[in-house]
Amino acid sequence: MAFLPDGDILVTERPGRLRIVAKDGTLGAPVSGLPAIYAAGQCGLLDVVLDPRFADNGVVYFSYAEPAPAGESGNSTAVARARLAGNALTDVRTIFRQRPKVASNAHCGGRLAFARDGRLFVTLGDRFTRKDDAQTLDNHHGKIVRIEPDGRVPADNPFAGRAGALPEIWSLGHRNVQGAAVHPVSGELWISEH
Repeated sequence: MAFLPDGDILVTERPGRLRIVAKDGTLGAPVSGLPAIYAAGQCGLLDVVLDPRFADNGVVYFSYAEPAPAGESGNSTAVARARLAGNALTDVRTIFRQRPKVASNAHCGGRLAFARDGRLFVTLGDRFTRKDDAQTLDNHHGKIVRIEPDGRVPADNPFAGRAGALPEIWSLGHRNVQGAAVHPVSGELWISEH
């Protein structure tokens, strides 16, 4: 859920719908332009946040369970950015994909939070069947990643440049982070998980 500058609310629905709820409570039609979303169990359309400069650029970020390409199996949590124009998304571009994709309907994570420096934190569940992966640095299961708004990896991430480690990883050993916020005074990332 994200509060728009005019007081309306942008809301995600797990089955794969994004809607605008007006200040008076009126539920708008689904926003068009979303990519294909895998919706089953705990997976689907997950979180949405506004770009820190949304008033100027109209950019939103959303996380979702992305199905594997045709002929392959599984799904993974992904993050896309797009422009919100009325009741439609335009210029949709996926900027991050959890690796590897797995056949699981659980522990997708998917919370998004912007740090004070404009970088984006993304929480990623261990996918339940891959919980041991949370302790290794060669995959995204059970991790929090930190990326630039365009998907690039910040050079000062803690594991950037370390052999065998995915450089976007910020922290590891998580089960399924479903709450994330940046503390308004300290600027630290605070999370809650199950």
